[in-house]
Amino acid sequence: MRFIRTFAPAALIALALGLFLAPTAIAEEVRLKQGDLTLNAQLDMADGKTLKDGLVLVVHGTLAHNDMDTLNNLRTILNDRGLNTLAINLSLAIDDRHGMYDCATPHRHHHLDALEEIAHWMDWLKDQGAGPVVLFGHSRGGNQSARFAAERGHALLSKLVLLAPATWDADKAAAGFEKTHGRPLAQELGKAESLVKSGKSAQMMPKMGLLYCPGADVMAGSFVSYYRPDPRFNTPAILGEIKVPVLVMAGSEDNVVSDLPQRMEGKADGKRVTFDVIDGAGHFFLDLFAEDVADRIEDFLAEG
Repeated sequence: MRFIRTFAPAALIALALGLFLAPTAIAEEVRLKQGDLTLNAQLDMADGKTLKDGLVLVVHGTLAHNDMDTLNNLRTILNDRGLNTLAINLSLAIDDRHGMYDCATPHRHHHLDALEEIAHWMDWLKDQGAGPVVLFGHSRGGNQSARFAAERGHALLSKLVLLAPATWDADKAAAGFEKTHGRPLAQELGKAESLVKSGKSAQMMPKMGLLYCPGADVMAGSFVSYYRPDPRFNTPAILGEIKVPVLVMAGSEDNVVSDLPQRMEGKADGKRVTFDVIDGAGHFFLDLFAEDVADRIEDFLAEG
């Protein structure tokens, strides 16, 4: 595995010592190679902590990035409370990607690409001698993190935290596509599936649109990966497959995954799966709601 840092040699030595001696807080960008892609992440070490103390690996939501306000605020608070964080940027098939995904860029990424990238970062952490990892995912990143825990797992994975994880049903997906893109989902999905079945998953479909990007050019296989009917897009449905303890949090004013409390009914036992609703919080848990999220995480981790 190739590991890249963009620092001078002296800085590299200081950082390497800091990761394991950690006399003060360290905040640096880390880069890894995965095939032809460069992946990047923000590593924030808490005062006096090393990688051996473990960390929270943070996964962002749909077409977003690791420095969006929701995650930036939460990382700062967790660091202040003595927790290291590694906030990754999912590549979305773009080399060394930063910031929000530009909708004008042709879409070649797939929903489950995230699982391989999370695994890549987990393996890197293992190679660095890191301690237990708490995997944290927000929104679509919550579904991808849950899928990773259920379908892959890792020796370092100790707990899972899902903040407003994605839910799904076929009618909701179809209505959402038609509202955003102005066309019925079924006819467009049929076109994309036909291409995939004929071995043309890499064929670009001009002006198809994807997720929050009306009129975007989209690869057929990418379109199918996000829109094919799949109950596993509904995060609460797969919690029973996860072997590590799980904390799920919802915002009472969330209008993106407003059905999460309903879909969590009967899923939480307060032991293996814990569910909490943060009163007044919207989908992005901004401002003081980040403190509430950190409080829940601290309590969850203290449970052992």
